[in-house]
Amino acid sequence: MDPLTEAKKKLMPEMTELLKKRYQILQTIGLEQPIGRRTLSELAGMTERDIRKETDLLRNQQLIEARTSGMYVSVQGEEVLEALKDFMREMAGLSDMEKQLKSILGITRVLILPQDSDDIPAVKANIGKEAARLLETKFPLYKKIAVTGGSTMAAISKEITADKKDASLQFIAARGGLGEDVLHQANTIASLFAEKTGGAVKTLYLPDHLSAEAYEMMMREPVIKEMMELYDQTEVVVHGIGNAEEIALHRKSSLEEVNRIRNGGAVSEAFGYYFDKEGNVVYRIRTAGIQMEQVQNAPFILAVAGGRSKATAILSYFKIAPPQTTLITDEGAARKIIELTQKQEEF
Repeated sequence: MDPLTEAKKKLMPEMTELLKKRYQILQTIGLEQPIGRRTLSELAGMTERDIRKETDLLRNQQLIEARTSGMYVSVQGEEVLEALKDFMREMAGLSDMEKQLKSILGITRVLILPQDSDDIPAVKANIGKEAARLLETKFPLYKKIAVTGGSTMAAISKEITADKKDASLQFIAARGGLGEDVLHQANTIASLFAEKTGGAVKTLYLPDHLSAEAYEMMMREPVIKEMMELYDQTEVVVHGIGNAEEIALHRKSSLEEVNRIRNGGAVSEAFGYYFDKEGNVVYRIRTAGIQMEQVQNAPFILAVAGGRSKATAILSYFKIAPPQTTLITDEGAARKIIELTQKQEEF
């Protein structure tokens, strides 16, 4: 923080808090628009009376518009949000938190977005947007990109844009089907990436769960051998991090598998591997998708996960994550990770 801002903060700390409060209200309206006062008061943790007072001021300043469907951020409001974005990150301590988290996790880079996607689901869309912008900067350098499934990955695919189509890009589904949610399957997401960028796509239409016999047989199939070779050549891996039991249930895993995951103390999941708090593999599903050793060989890895409920899973996975990973997360997850780390250090 520059000396002048620091001096103002010390002289008038109440002004800093008021600025943060109004920025948060404006930002929340932008994320959730159209939004009513009652919902906004719940998300902002303020009384409806205070919300009415603050939104009346924002409306008088022409930063928001009130319509029958709810409140919207105006064009002027969007400009104010953008102009203050870096300053508010500094005020909230997000830049310092990024350095702290980078050190804790032992990876190349951490990007933290404001607020908590557990409280405000639209924050996930912001994570997707930030991930998409970062990924687009890698397209001129890297052409073979493996993507996994999940809701956060779907958020990235919605935000990908390409001013210039690039037929040399190849998007590879990092795994087969994931439950019955087609929109969140790696195949669907890889196809969306390819469609938006003009690149090619390689899909993997196989169930996540394979018996030992089926796995051995499928690994001998030419199409699977071709996919495994592509995974060996993968330059970028984009993936989410899941809560172990939640993912197991979503996959409709058998009771025996769920019990093994629970009894083994698994807290995180990535690439079909379930990890305990120390990053040890507790269970692994048989899948023809990308394997951990292939992930570790990729020059650039982008992990996306947000919400304080994901903090334990993120900490667990990053015990074994490749150091060339960039993590994009939110403030809720970041603060919880730091809190958990400090508690561990006390013991």
